[in-house]
Amino acid sequence: MHHKKFTVTIHDLNGVKQFSLHQIIKKVVMYIAAGTVLLITVGVIFIVFLNASMDEIDKKKCELEEHNEALRQSIVEAEVDLAAKHEELTVASDRLDDIEILIGLSPDDEHSLLERVEIAKLTSEQRNALFKHIPSGSPVTYKGITSKYGYRIHPTVHRREFHRGSDLRAAMRTEIHATADGVIEYAGNHKASGYGRLIILDHNYGFKTYYGHLNKITVKSGQYVKKGELIGLTGNSGMSNGPHLHYEVRFIQRVLNPYWFIKWDMENYKTIFEKETKVPWQSLVATITRDHNLQKQIQTPPSSQLALLSKAK
Repeated sequence: MHHKKFTVTIHDLNGVKQFSLHQIIKKVVMYIAAGTVLLITVGVIFIVFLNASMDEIDKKKCELEEHNEALRQSIVEAEVDLAAKHEELTVASDRLDDIEILIGLSPDDEHSLLERVEIAKLTSEQRNALFKHIPSGSPVTYKGITSKYGYRIHPTVHRREFHRGSDLRAAMRTEIHATADGVIEYAGNHKASGYGRLIILDHNYGFKTYYGHLNKITVKSGQYVKKGELIGLTGNSGMSNGPHLHYEVRFIQRVLNPYWFIKWDMENYKTIFEKETKVPWQSLVATITRDHNLQKQIQTPPSSQLALLSKAK
């Protein structure tokens, strides 16, 4: 050792080599230091990269969680809205059942809810179509009924018989008006029935009205008349004990109580559906409404046709 330094001597075939321990240690320390710095540098770079990656992952995770939360909230809101709509639909269906029952329509599952709504919810124009084709209102100025529909003691033959119509109080030669559009099926003296001078008016959809004991007939068989048109004058012809109008309403040859048709108007629109159960109102109303809408479409040209017509002008 010289000045606290160690010298290492190595003898081999090539000769003698000497190394200073101080130089070896110095080089080892330098290598270790360089390796440590390199490791630290690489570690720092890796940590920085890892932190950056973790930050990006956290950011993506937050975005994904926000998106999932928004999606869950949308699903919850959709479920609540769907439940509310289902409840509304159930209530609407129940109310529609009540409306159908109220107006005499039997609720059924054969029609969709929309079809049932269209049948039950009629516009005033569609209701007017019903009043146009189905007898409604009094054929004479209404002053009461002298003999009701149903069983009674006949005033001339004095035996119990079924009275097929209503005898409306009216003075001699009171004007009689058609209660719906139709074609005159019969107009003349009908001796076999005892109705005297009789008018049978054939309406659409299976309805007929009878006007008996007339003094004068102002229409002819085969003639088309509109609702409210004058068809004759009241009298006392046939088996009658005084001036009045015998009025009948029939549906496919079934006699109906005329009173409900006499009192049927816009204000009492629903009453007839409750009182007169011999008529299949649901299918009838649906048919009349469909025919009315079809006729309206035929009468009203499509907008494209109107455009062509305007160009032609």
